[in-house]
Amino acid sequence: MSQSPLARAVALAALGSCLTLPSLAQAEFIKDSKASLELRNFYMNRDFRNSAPDKQSKAEEWAQGAILKVESGFTEGTVGFGLDAYAGTGLKLSSDDDRAGTGLLPNAYLNEGPGSYGEATVAVKAKLSNTVLKVGGLMPKLPIVSSGDSRLLPTVFDGAMITSQEIAGLSLNAGQLRQVNFRNSTDRQDLSTTNFAKGISDRYNFGGGTYLFNSGNTKAGLWYGELQDVYDQKMYNLIHNQAVGDWKLGANLAYFDSSENGRQLAGKIDNSLTSLILSAGIGAHTFRLGYQDNSGDSRFPFLAETDPSIANYVQILDFTRVDQQSWQARYDVNFATYGVPGLTAFVRYITGDGFDLADGSDGKEWERDLDVTYTIQEGTFKNLALRWRNAMVRSNALGEWDENRLIVSYTLPLL
Repeated sequence: MSQSPLARAVALAALGSCLTLPSLAQAEFIKDSKASLELRNFYMNRDFRNSAPDKQSKAEEWAQGAILKVESGFTEGTVGFGLDAYAGTGLKLSSDDDRAGTGLLPNAYLNEGPGSYGEATVAVKAKLSNTVLKVGGLMPKLPIVSSGDSRLLPTVFDGAMITSQEIAGLSLNAGQLRQVNFRNSTDRQDLSTTNFAKGISDRYNFGGGTYLFNSGNTKAGLWYGELQDVYDQKMYNLIHNQAVGDWKLGANLAYFDSSENGRQLAGKIDNSLTSLILSAGIGAHTFRLGYQDNSGDSRFPFLAETDPSIANYVQILDFTRVDQQSWQARYDVNFATYGVPGLTAFVRYITGDGFDLADGSDGKEWERDLDVTYTIQEGTFKNLALRWRNAMVRSNALGEWDENRLIVSYTLPLL
């Protein structure tokens, strides 16, 4: 895509502002650089149906975000060096004390917070052969730890990560995360654990990898993650895809084994979780069935504001209560087959039971999600995307929630 001189100048200026050594400005460093600016307009309404008079009845906010990402190439030589930069800003368009707390803005119920906020980070990287080391701001997308991006701005970690692909089909990753800038925060904090209020630490160590075999149809993964002094976790993953006639079949099986670690800051942790997703696609249609079994004496631990690689982690619920079993049915359709390219949609239903409530009674809950996205394919507004996400939750543990998210985003390539 041809870029205007102004757009190219903006991207190069953002990249150049990170440079400290003139010698870095070599041919490959600039030629292989890429940059993009995403504008994200986000409206969110979460209705807490039948809430008590002294509790929040609704969270509703509207905000505008801007996300700039710049990735350089590598300098020439045996070891190449480069820089990646990220900057994000959020602007409050509508909120008040009684409606705050959607996660879009740095606020909470009864405190609507500031009118704007921002964050920025830089990562230095080095490449030797097919191995890359990054130190600084990271947004990992790995089975054991995957940075979340479900609100106005993404979650960003500080740390180091090495990725090696020296052997065909084998990808290895290892690293350490030290702090996190949450999606609606302006500062960096220690790492915390979802499902365990006291699970806070300043070190998350991870490692593992995946291997492709069977002509690339099958991928096996083995991973380890440790939130120091809180929990450690082993993950085993097997993914298979197979064409059978006109059908595309798939299976994704994962097993997690988690326990307490070191000083056990969150207490005893004893958890095993099995996750399975089966899929079958033909033409415009894809059908999925999911199953998740959470067993042991505690809930499933994972880093806050990350997306765990489990079947039933969905828009609102994650179905990881103690002894909870859950099932999912999902249907996707791509309307390009019917003459409307850029229009996609899915609907899913998840139900879970088998867990106990505080009073000893049987717990049950379900969630239904509807997601529709349309991306303009050509013309002046090419890449403009409109998305509606609707969810309903009915739970005798959480209550009754209805939620709508309306997202308009536009990504402009700068380099």
